[in-house]
Amino acid sequence: MTLWIAVIATGIGCYLLKYAGLAAPRRLLDNPWVRRFAMTVPVALLAALIALQAVAEGDRLVLDVPRLCALATAVLALLLRAPFLLVILIAAGTAAGLRALGV
Repeated sequence: MTLWIAVIATGIGCYLLKYAGLAAPRRLLDNPWVRRFAMTVPVALLAALIALQAVAEGDRLVLDVPRLCALATAVLALLLRAPFLLVILIAAGTAAGLRALGV
């Protein structure tokens, strides 16, 4: 029962948050600070998620060389303006190749 209350409360909270974004006055959305915030927060959140996935396994930090090499090759491919699907394939291939070599 407690789980269902949490699920319903989270759903209501998400709906209200979405509604608040739609109901926000135009002058608030045109504020330069709000625009800067909206442009930088998603990048920071994605970077934090990538960093966490790169060095964490479960509840502990690990040094997984194939995973870190895959991240490095993905960053290099992004800097070279490779298409996103190619970036994913390069990173996955790097990790798989290093794991196959026993690194």
